[in-house]
Amino acid sequence: MKIQLLPSTFDSSGCATPDQRLTCYLIDDCVAIDAGSIALALNDHQRNSVRDVIVTHPHMDHMATLPIFIDDLFALLTEPLRVYATDEVIQILERDVFNWTVYPRFAELSNEYGPVMQYVPIRAGEEFQVRHLKFVAIPVNHIVPTIGLIINDDKTTLAFTSDTATTEEFWQVVNRIKHVDALFIEASFPNSMESLAEVSGHLTPAGVGRELAKLSNNHLDVLAVHLKPTYRDLIVKEISELDKPKVQVMQPGREYEW
Repeated sequence: MKIQLLPSTFDSSGCATPDQRLTCYLIDDCVAIDAGSIALALNDHQRNSVRDVIVTHPHMDHMATLPIFIDDLFALLTEPLRVYATDEVIQILERDVFNWTVYPRFAELSNEYGPVMQYVPIRAGEEFQVRHLKFVAIPVNHIVPTIGLIINDDKTTLAFTSDTATTEEFWQVVNRIKHVDALFIEASFPNSMESLAEVSGHLTPAGVGRELAKLSNNHLDVLAVHLKPTYRDLIVKEISELDKPKVQVMQPGREYEW
């Protein structure tokens, strides 16, 4: 399984920088988890392939360019762009984003081929399939309804915490899986900002260490994500100081494969 954290910031020459302001993961060049930078960073092949987007929660950094992506593709879509989300998140997207005030309600619009957007409701704990991938959504501890994800393609299993503070059910599910290849865990703030991390539903490197202690499998690869750009260098340093040798920071734009 291939996965890429799409870049969201670029230097003056157009090259991606390490700063991560928006969140969008691309799996096997065809399925997106979240849509923060989906309209900014796909190449032409990916843009023509992605027709399935899973939205873990409705915060702006995770869905900012989803409306623009659909807008860009509007006349080209020969099938609807499918947005997978829990009922709570779908309601928020319809009320606050696709509401004819902020952006058109694409779920009500069609082009010459048919509808351009379709919601696919998902339920926590129930497996759902997107193309060749099987997913299970797990509630995590954030300040809005949010799901983590387990992803399997019959060869590889990946686990995503999404945005979360200290959480329990996610680790219980992960520990019941026979083999997990890699874990993607958020690390938003430096240790000195533990109070802000807690009230906003996020983790620090120290918090990451405490969460990883709940794992029964200590041999999987761990990638830290969602580092706030202002504190990135400090967070990277504090992650390197964890007694967890397999923890690394995920690099935007780089393709990882398991």
